[in-house]
Amino acid sequence: MNPASQTIPSLETSGTRAGTPVVLQVLPELVTGGVERGTVDIASAVAAKGWVSLVASAGGPMVKDLERAGVEHITLPLQSKKPWTIHRNAGALTELAFDRKVDIVHARSRAPAWSALIAARRIGAHFVTTYHGAYNAANPIKNLYNSVMARGEKVIAISDFIANQIQQCHRIENNRIVTIHRGVDVDLFDPQKISAERIIQLANAWRLQDGMPVIMLPGRLTRWKGQSVLIDALSHLGRDDVRCLLVGSDQGRNRYRQHLDKLVRDRGLQHIVHIVDNCSDMPAAYMLADVVVSASTDPEAFGRVAVEAQAMGRPVVASDHGGARETVLPWQTGWLVTPNDPKSLAAVIADATALDAGARARMAEVARTNVLKRFTVDQMRAATIDVYQQVLGTA
Repeated sequence: MNPASQTIPSLETSGTRAGTPVVLQVLPELVTGGVERGTVDIASAVAAKGWVSLVASAGGPMVKDLERAGVEHITLPLQSKKPWTIHRNAGALTELAFDRKVDIVHARSRAPAWSALIAARRIGAHFVTTYHGAYNAANPIKNLYNSVMARGEKVIAISDFIANQIQQCHRIENNRIVTIHRGVDVDLFDPQKISAERIIQLANAWRLQDGMPVIMLPGRLTRWKGQSVLIDALSHLGRDDVRCLLVGSDQGRNRYRQHLDKLVRDRGLQHIVHIVDNCSDMPAAYMLADVVVSASTDPEAFGRVAVEAQAMGRPVVASDHGGARETVLPWQTGWLVTPNDPKSLAAVIADATALDAGARARMAEVARTNVLKRFTVDQMRAATIDVYQQVLGTA
């Protein structure tokens, strides 16, 4: 039988099929980013619970993380947005889900979600989605394309901001939307576990001088992440005794990298601003920072950087929109600043770098506590497993 072209008899849709639930997560690829990290975290939790955990994607470096957790990865061209490839992927996922008796298909991105929805309906599996971004819905066709992410029995929003976006764009029932904030590994991002050697190694690699405040903006080099806003803010700040690190890969966006380099030169900030590639030891990197900036010009769906920095006890300056309003406690763990406003950002950076040791220590304690209470990976895993049990009828 070829499931891509024939209708497969629907299986039982309430409860599990063979006692042990089988969960298939579907995403474009496993290279880097929040979608990928969340997929690996949940796949590991499913496997640790004794369920069967499967992930389908086009592959990437993070497949190794799945393999270490005992999770099977299936390689399919799910990164493609071409209609004929989506159609072929639907057939391949149908065959996979039927053969492996999948109970839940969990989609995490739009193009593969269309294939996953078709497969889930063909075999009678439960369909769950995670709505990871504030997708552009400039016209009805685009909104229709986005709508697949709101078609799950349960639709997981990664912030209340995204939950509100789902309601505004798709008008689905409130009881189908579940907000589950993304979680940070607080054992990995723990200032008490970072050795001096790790910090010194990075400081030497980045040629940082002792005694100079370090302003850090982590994030891939793309316009909406606001690197240019921070560069302009440093020009307004007018100080030579600070260093700024833009930590992140351009991921092939050479023109934007060149734009940033030119902007730094035009502002005369070559001795202050340093663009470094991806860092393999972000916990140690945060320890080098006196202030961590998230200058996104568009709203962050969640804003992992702001939470990781707080977990490390670092003051945060974030744009006052999107998920940052849920993660940053103003004047307690950091500051919220008018988006795309270099002068306002410069003023807040001046306040942040002027904190004395006592104020920094108090802010660090509140920041770490904020993350431990609300944004841990264990909380995210438990809440997601609970969603799975709800759709299976075993909660």
